[in-house]
Amino acid sequence: MSSTNHTVVVTGIGATTPLGGDSATTWEGLLAGRSGVKPLEGERFAELPVQIAAFAAVDPGEVLPRPLARKLDRSAQFALIAAREAWADAGFTAPAGEDAAIAPERLGSVIASGIGGVTTLLDQYDVLKEKGVRRVSPHTVPMLMPNGPSANVGLEVNARAGVHTPVSACASGAEAIGYAIEMIRSGRADVVVAGGTEAAIHPLPIAAFANMMAMSKNNDEPTKASRPYDTGRDGFVLGEGAGVVILESEAHAKARGAKIYCEAIGQGLSADSHHIAQPEPTGRGIASALQHLLDTTDLKPAEVVHLNAHATSTPQGDVAEIKALRKVLGDDLDHVAVSATKSMTGHLLGGAGGIETVATVLALHHRVAPPTINVGELDPEVDADIVRDEPRPLPEGTIAAVNNSFGFGGHNVVLAFRTV
Repeated sequence: MSSTNHTVVVTGIGATTPLGGDSATTWEGLLAGRSGVKPLEGERFAELPVQIAAFAAVDPGEVLPRPLARKLDRSAQFALIAAREAWADAGFTAPAGEDAAIAPERLGSVIASGIGGVTTLLDQYDVLKEKGVRRVSPHTVPMLMPNGPSANVGLEVNARAGVHTPVSACASGAEAIGYAIEMIRSGRADVVVAGGTEAAIHPLPIAAFANMMAMSKNNDEPTKASRPYDTGRDGFVLGEGAGVVILESEAHAKARGAKIYCEAIGQGLSADSHHIAQPEPTGRGIASALQHLLDTTDLKPAEVVHLNAHATSTPQGDVAEIKALRKVLGDDLDHVAVSATKSMTGHLLGGAGGIETVATVLALHHRVAPPTINVGELDPEVDADIVRDEPRPLPEGTIAAVNNSFGFGGHNVVLAFRTV
């Protein structure tokens, strides 16, 4: 049990994803089993071996004023849109200080990105080559910085307790939320805006991932390409967007009369120390992260009834995750409803932990697990109860859910949430 005593709760959620421009439409899409994967269009993608991706359902240019949008990388645009929704959902009406419910010195921002402003970097290099030095945007450096999304969200809400950006590849968004939980538990902040964002649908990242054999090349059936746990899975589909939650100490939330979605129990962390890109096949590191979560919180395996799995649709990774769950949870895994929402959203890299945390919180709040789509033939090595094709009700009473995120470099992050 942790020595800290500040209970952390979720009081706001926000998202913009391949399924919808906010958390409500994203959730509706998840429950409907709708895929956000579409064919790539345009000459610049024409020669790529991968011809599919999951673009955001609502372009940020349709939401943000043009003078603001032109100063932000696409990843920061997504983060700001999701953060604004979450901030309003939590009941705040203005930046900290202007809204007397929170002091700036007690507010933090932790928004992560696995890659940062890669589209800005690549596009501005093209400008430099084609149009010359003077045409390079003076906003380029703030736009390409990986901490740009968190910094811009921090500026938006007037956060002064700390603005942070953990970068751990596809575990970045989850690590940001875990870091935010610790900020509150340790007393550094009362409220933290936390989550993940990514915008990397560009020919270079797609070509690089494709040459690593990490991405699906099922170009003829885009909506069926992301298929976690299916025997024919052949890699992930790249997505974009952001997911953000407002985390708050329970005492602070209750004092201002905020609605509470659930408790944020804590995080488990580990590293594989195996390979820069390949998963450790036995799930050793994942198991260590889950065990770390159980050892440092009051979560009991019997409480866990739902898991939003990392499950990117890679042949090795999907199985390694299930092996780790079975190793730590044992027979308790049998009562865990496992959802793999990347089957619908694609893989948002550093944004995945953000939107999947939003999905996990909503699953507890509504007591329903979203489905995993495209599992035509379940891999016999997947020894778990996969929620397939249709949503599934979750039990009454006090229940808990886990969200897994793993990243290149061997990063493992496990987050846990519980009804209140």
